[in-house]
Amino acid sequence: MTGTETTYNVDRVRAQFPILNQEVHGRPLVYFDNAASSQKPTAVIEALREYYNHYHSNIHRGVHHLAQLATSAYEETRTKVKAHLNASAREEIIFTYGTTDGINLIAQSWGRKNITAGDLILISALEHHSNMVPWQMIAEEKGAQIKVIPMNDAGELDQEAYAELLKEEPKLVAFNHVSNALGTVNPAKEMTAAAKQAGATVVIDGAQAIPHLQVDVQDLDCDFYAFSGHKAYGPTGIGILYGKREVLEAMPPWRGGGEMISSVSYERSTYNDLPYKFEAGTPNIADGIALGVALDWMNGIGVSAIAQHEHELTTYATEQMQAIDGMRFIGTAKEKAGVISFLVGDIHPYDLGTLLDQMGVAVRTGHHCTEPLMNRLGIPGTIRVSFGAYNTKHEIDRYIVALEQGVRMLS
Repeated sequence: MTGTETTYNVDRVRAQFPILNQEVHGRPLVYFDNAASSQKPTAVIEALREYYNHYHSNIHRGVHHLAQLATSAYEETRTKVKAHLNASAREEIIFTYGTTDGINLIAQSWGRKNITAGDLILISALEHHSNMVPWQMIAEEKGAQIKVIPMNDAGELDQEAYAELLKEEPKLVAFNHVSNALGTVNPAKEMTAAAKQAGATVVIDGAQAIPHLQVDVQDLDCDFYAFSGHKAYGPTGIGILYGKREVLEAMPPWRGGGEMISSVSYERSTYNDLPYKFEAGTPNIADGIALGVALDWMNGIGVSAIAQHEHELTTYATEQMQAIDGMRFIGTAKEKAGVISFLVGDIHPYDLGTLLDQMGVAVRTGHHCTEPLMNRLGIPGTIRVSFGAYNTKHEIDRYIVALEQGVRMLS
């Protein structure tokens, strides 16, 4: 163990994840698919059980005891997220169903109001479909144009080309903080500053950053920042959209219904204040409460400590994998999170991924919802290994044995 690992008690962390104590196809589970969705600690699971067992009720509308308890717990998560992101106000924190939902909210509300014919939207070559398709839909509806910030073969965005594109005065710039497919950590603060200087509104997809980086939205100075709970040790079906208050205030509601209104008559409606005008209907109460518990869990260990642990695992795994004949790493950026994307010789990712599963190792194969990125690289997809707080070097050793065996079988 290194000095850092001596203080990072991974066994204590693992003990809090009951799902890890199982066998898959007769082998102990090795879960290396954290970029798709992380596993959940007991504290998060118990928060869901506690809510449904003891104080389930609809929120904001009731004066009875259970409604008050549920409302308080749900709104406490908003306060926790505000602190976690260092937002300037609770009103800047919007509950969504995930990153995709948050970006669609921006596109359908801000985009429909502000994007006009001939406007330029910039996205990056690294984008997940969720930060691409909503802008394509708005561009088609409004007659706007989309251009792509190119990348080099290492999977790093070309900052010189980006600077040239900004001279065209885009209305919107949208990019991810961390690439889900390659693990590239983009220079989000510098890219945001350059975009703002060019007069653009900035949207950051933070889905992969929240589990690995300490994010400060005021320091980034972005207009919007979206993430999902399920990638950060929280439940599925819950996410957060941060927006600068003055930007959100100027946006119309997207969905209509209960909660987002101030007053309703048969003729017209007036809308609620922030953040509620963007939260129509009964929300995902249980998962919203559990998201706050997940953030508490991450902060209890320390986001930087988790990131350092994952960095050591990534370095260790990369060193072991380099010895395998035909190994080709896809994405070799200088700044990376805990993701390794790769191919081996002419072996199809799906075939090798299937064999790894038979040996108890869960990895992700395919284009990872980044099909244009894979086309840019001239490949059908990759095998992706991604690490979390509970993974170990021993698991990597088992994975390397399985990988070597799989490669021999398919070569």
